[in-house]
Amino acid sequence: MDLLLSSISQGLLWSILAIGIYVTFRILNVSDLTVEGSFPLGAAISASLIIKGVAPWLSIIIAIIGGMGAGFISGYLTTKWKIPPLLSGIITMTGLYSINLRVMGQANITLLGQQTVFRTIEGFGLSKTMAVLLVGALTVSAVILFLHLFFNTEIGLAIRATGDNNEMSQANGIRTNLTRLMGYMLSNGLNAMAGALLAQNNGYSDISMGIGTIVIGLASIIIGEVLVRNLTIAKRLLTIVAGSVIYRLLILLVLELRVDPQDLKLFSAILLTLALRLPIIQEKFASRFGRKGLPKAKEME
Repeated sequence: MDLLLSSISQGLLWSILAIGIYVTFRILNVSDLTVEGSFPLGAAISASLIIKGVAPWLSIIIAIIGGMGAGFISGYLTTKWKIPPLLSGIITMTGLYSINLRVMGQANITLLGQQTVFRTIEGFGLSKTMAVLLVGALTVSAVILFLHLFFNTEIGLAIRATGDNNEMSQANGIRTNLTRLMGYMLSNGLNAMAGALLAQNNGYSDISMGIGTIVIGLASIIIGEVLVRNLTIAKRLLTIVAGSVIYRLLILLVLELRVDPQDLKLFSAILLTLALRLPIIQEKFASRFGRKGLPKAKEME
């Protein structure tokens, strides 16, 4: 039971990363690899500040600002210098490797014995797992509420319109370079926030902890989209949270089957491949049933 609750709590924290990736991957409709640098950047900033005596919650806020700065660089390279989004993300991610080393001063930092937001909650008599569940649930709820309100403002709607149709948005007077830049900053701010929280939860920050994060985030998004389609943005974000939790539970299942932990990255890649393939399989089944004369969803309404 403890392992199950621990996986769920981990899924809540990782869902913030998935939501950050969703902003660029689905809303802006671009592939941004900056996450593999901004995620460990958030962890590096938070861990470095905590060991210097900065309050854990304040270190998270500063980590978010750092992540937004990373997003600004990728967004600027894409919008102003016209470098393709994929290459912009790779350039920023590569540069952040050295910056993260500079921030930490070494390859990894341990937070053993240091105060974190989770240890603060534990001080109220909760177990470590329940503290992570509580912090994760509150943080994810706050993020979803903020994004729901933000993407229904004039600026938020402009960002969504830019991702849907950049040329039409420009024709309607939207400053698409600015909206894309804001989307990049928002996305990587959330990525860094996830990195800061996970560093405090895991008790360390490591220079290589960003490797494979894009796969974890995409898997959570695709699993969430497979569950239910055509939802409002707030409900879609909730399915991403569910997808992240399901992903962590699948990881737990693999570990329970005594799979070598070094093969987890391979499992993540296979899971993402299957998740991407599943919608196509569903469509084939739907079209096959339709040809056989079985009633379709619209015909049953």
